[in-house]
Amino acid sequence: MIKLMIIDDHAMFRSGLKKMLHDEPDFQVIDEAGDWAEGLSKLRSHVQLDVVLLDINLPARSGFDLLEVIHAEFPALRVIMLSMYSQQQYALRALRAGAHGYVAKDMEASDLIGAIRTVLNGKKYMSAEVTEMLISSLNGPDDNPAEPKKLSIREAQIFEMLVRGESLTMIAARLSISVKTVSTYRSRILEKRGLTTNAELIQYAVRNNLID
Repeated sequence: MIKLMIIDDHAMFRSGLKKMLHDEPDFQVIDEAGDWAEGLSKLRSHVQLDVVLLDINLPARSGFDLLEVIHAEFPALRVIMLSMYSQQQYALRALRAGAHGYVAKDMEASDLIGAIRTVLNGKKYMSAEVTEMLISSLNGPDDNPAEPKKLSIREAQIFEMLVRGESLTMIAARLSISVKTVSTYRSRILEKRGLTTNAELIQYAVRNNLID
């Protein structure tokens, strides 16, 4: 039997995945978790896991943080990253971080099953949609995925405030705009940098010497 674990913060999504995987006679979902800490605790309690389906967007700490721990503690374990985002920067980042596969959450059942079987055979997996986007980016002379998109003046201003630890409410008060508007700017900044959380944004700023 192929033993799997699902780590995702949406209970309904986990339930749907389990039903999808139950139809495969050699698949067995032996556990699930809804956040980083629970996921790590349960991973440590199972010694015979084959594949982990890991959401990028987890509460408190991201799936990328957990992926790093998995590599350190369970080097033989295969990890497929799941995300609602299908942009090429997330797929590239997942693979560069050591994930064995990347599948968008709106995948067909056959995509996920194919991904699991592919990584178990020692190969990397990306969905057809993401693969096509990556090929298109390589063919486009003006599209360099390694070069981050430029921030607008306002985005750069909010970027600096975020990496210095200011909350959305504090930023909104200082700039005399609504919290919702700040949140929209934050989402744009994260998307342009291929990141998912404020913690990752701070790490990005430190790595690139953008903060004192």
